[in-house]
Amino acid sequence: MKEKRLFFIVKALSLVGILLALFLLWEQFFRPAFQPCYVNSIINCNAIISGEGAKTLGIPTPLYGLIGYIVIFFSAVFQKKKLLLGMATFGLLFCLWIAYREIFQLHVICPVCILCQLIMITVFSLGIVLNTAHNKK
Repeated sequence: MKEKRLFFIVKALSLVGILLALFLLWEQFFRPAFQPCYVNSIINCNAIISGEGAKTLGIPTPLYGLIGYIVIFFSAVFQKKKLLLGMATFGLLFCLWIAYREIFQLHVICPVCILCQLIMITVFSLGIVLNTAHNKK
């Protein structure tokens, strides 16, 4: 697959990630009556927007995702492969840590977080492809 197309896919995925992170931040700050993420007591976003997972090191957890996806987007725009892979690696590790906390400590599943995690796995994989030896730039 051509580099240009891979960068386009990363840009598109990072834009979706930005929207998801903004959604979680919006829910966290405004706590709307209508909660589209709430399915039941196990499948919901409450752990991330108001529960124990709402903040990481005193900073709203969705803000990490927002900043990460913005950096990934601009690294794809300017075709900075190493920055893209570095941020995707951090993002993947952060997503795995969040998933661990949700599932094993808080016993909930956040559907928006699952989408973010799938996006980050894909971006990480594309970052590896872009950084392979035959694609060096």
